[in-house]
Amino acid sequence: MNAKAIVVTSGKGGVGKTTTTANVGAALALLGEKVAVIDTDVGLRNLDVVMGLEGRVVYDLIDVFEGRCKLKQALIRDKRVDNLYLLAASQTRDKSALSEARMKETVELLLGEEGFDRILIDSPAGIESGFQTAASAAQGALVVVNPEVSSVRDADRIIGLLEAREITEVKCIINRLRPEMVKRGDMLEVDDILEILGIKLIGIVPEDEKIIVSTNVGSPISLENGKTGAGDAFRSIAKRIQGEEIPHRALESRGNFLGYLRRLFGMG
Repeated sequence: MNAKAIVVTSGKGGVGKTTTTANVGAALALLGEKVAVIDTDVGLRNLDVVMGLEGRVVYDLIDVFEGRCKLKQALIRDKRVDNLYLLAASQTRDKSALSEARMKETVELLLGEEGFDRILIDSPAGIESGFQTAASAAQGALVVVNPEVSSVRDADRIIGLLEAREITEVKCIINRLRPEMVKRGDMLEVDDILEILGIKLIGIVPEDEKIIVSTNVGSPISLENGKTGAGDAFRSIAKRIQGEEIPHRALESRGNFLGYLRRLFGMG
């Protein structure tokens, strides 16, 4: 991806945006990029917990916006990866404290004076002010979708809003895929999801119970040396963001859902 500032979004809550932000950010940092991950879910922050950095948050995004600290003071360096940093959301404020103008200034400063190679912006659920602020500074987007009809429908709406903002570099991450259910025809297929959404795939993350463990202990699974389905998937996504061509894991296709999806989205 050419985009240096990337919003991670979905519309629907609970699909894995925050886990994706933490793991892709960590994987990019392992590949040598200087990466900042920004939590814009004001009042409901979780990115710091997923990364195991909650005990080190002193200043947050709103403190930066309102001038109570300098940007450098609010950035928390992950001690496991020298070039990975977190800018946490505020736990005590609400979304009225967000500012698109200040968000743009902050991202420009990170990519400029602070010398970051990539910014990942963790968007809150929904399409209101939190999403609008997160998307305001983005040059590209990763749309996280679960292989469920409701998730695909919400993602379709989000893609329209991203296009309205002229964010054209939009890629799809299909999260929590269970290949055995796809093969049985009990879960939406990758090709069907991509045809409905009309965007290109950048990664498939399989359902993996080790993700739950890694999230609970605050250690992104993409940092682990051991081979895991989800960890490998996130590392592959990071490589594709950098332009490396890595084939996607092939899945059997049955096509059971496509007719239903076409009717639902008015495509036939």
